[in-house]
Amino acid sequence: MNIALLGYGKMGKTIEQIAIKRGHNVVLTIDKDDKDYDITKADVAIDFSIPTVAFNNISNCLNNNVPVISGTTGWLDKYDEAIALCKEKNGAFIYASNYSLGVNIFFELNKTLAKMMSALKQYNVSMEEIHHTQKLDAPSGTAISLANDIITQHQNYDNWKLDEGSNSTIPIVAKRIKDVPGTHTVDYESEVDTITIEHVAHNRQGFALGAVVAAEWIADKEGVFTMNDVLNIG
Repeated sequence: MNIALLGYGKMGKTIEQIAIKRGHNVVLTIDKDDKDYDITKADVAIDFSIPTVAFNNISNCLNNNVPVISGTTGWLDKYDEAIALCKEKNGAFIYASNYSLGVNIFFELNKTLAKMMSALKQYNVSMEEIHHTQKLDAPSGTAISLANDIITQHQNYDNWKLDEGSNSTIPIVAKRIKDVPGTHTVDYESEVDTITIEHVAHNRQGFALGAVVAAEWIADKEGVFTMNDVLNIG
């Protein structure tokens, strides 16, 4: 399979290594300032760029009938436009805030726990995420996904907010520490105890592998999908 990498930072380079090991050809490596390239050389594109160019990258792929996997966060104000374009062009698209196979299992665990805790009003929910200092958005897309999943399952919460919380708002603390790939923690705390679930990424390999697996999965499909479809979970 011929793969285009849209975004060629540390994540893009890691994806390239894994894709080649899995027998694929990387035919394009596009950085943020590259504009003149032929996306049709690729069978599928993987976008790990930056928020300001992600939507243009995705649109270019869909307009040229190239399935696209996006892991860029911070651009979701245009997500509905991307979905509409995908449907209009009969394209194929996956967005995930995190492609790690372990994190996607963690998402399901988080939803299950939130549903279980919903009736226990003595527990207050809080979250923390830690990432490397080069990460541009806060809170992380993964933290937002976790918070939104809690909101759908827990009757006491209807919003989240960075650093602040209330009776109905989940506080998310975002920390930036050098060389931390990604840590996400969800706490349910009462006066008598605390229940904690946590995912700790040790390196970028898990994120990159999941993106390549998603690219392999979507290559011959049409529609808008999630990692739950790729992994057949949820």
